[in-house]
Amino acid sequence: MKKLAVTFCAIAALASAAYAGPEYSGKETKQVAPPPCPQWYADNEFNVNLWGTYLFTGTDSANDRYVEADHAWGGGIDLKYFFHRYFGIGIEGWAVDARRTFEDITSLGNVGLLRTTGHENRAIGSVLGTLTLRYPIPCTRFAPYVFAGGGAIFGGGERTRVLVGNGGFFMGTQQTDSTTKAIGQFGGGIEIRITPHIGWLNDFSWNVVDGPENNFGIVRSGVTFAF
Repeated sequence: MKKLAVTFCAIAALASAAYAGPEYSGKETKQVAPPPCPQWYADNEFNVNLWGTYLFTGTDSANDRYVEADHAWGGGIDLKYFFHRYFGIGIEGWAVDARRTFEDITSLGNVGLLRTTGHENRAIGSVLGTLTLRYPIPCTRFAPYVFAGGGAIFGGGERTRVLVGNGGFFMGTQQTDSTTKAIGQFGGGIEIRITPHIGWLNDFSWNVVDGPENNFGIVRSGVTFAF
């Protein structure tokens, strides 16, 4: 009987220990959240962009009616304000050095005609209002974007005017002054942020000028300052 009582007490002790479960150490396990991605592009951001540009015409210089050159180099600046980092409005201005070739013809009376070929370097520039849509890729420094704009272009569009004397006699030619035209622009590119306030942009735009055979492309590369 005594052995039975001892056995019963041992079984009861083991059952109590099993029911109580593991011993509580007094320390809690904490989960550490991963650090958030750095924000390279901000909401309500003001951008100043400075860039160099290469312009090339859609036709050769003999047929182009505004730039009158195959290509030109220059630079520009644009100011943009972005709302919630995706949508921005701004204004841009640029200028290039375009070399024009033209022919002057002068009448020498009964002797004949004097033909001369001239060259002229002149600045062609434009001012446009722009609309930009960009998408900063999350957790990266990259932001592809598309843009469109409209405004005015000036400094080109000279013409060769024929001079006719009394009686309809040909007297020669004369070069007219430059003209101002309307211009439309659309394009796309990508920006890479070096820091949250300094970036590098590269893009391409196609520009449509009032009148036939006046269109041209522009390649830009430059630096962005974000505030």
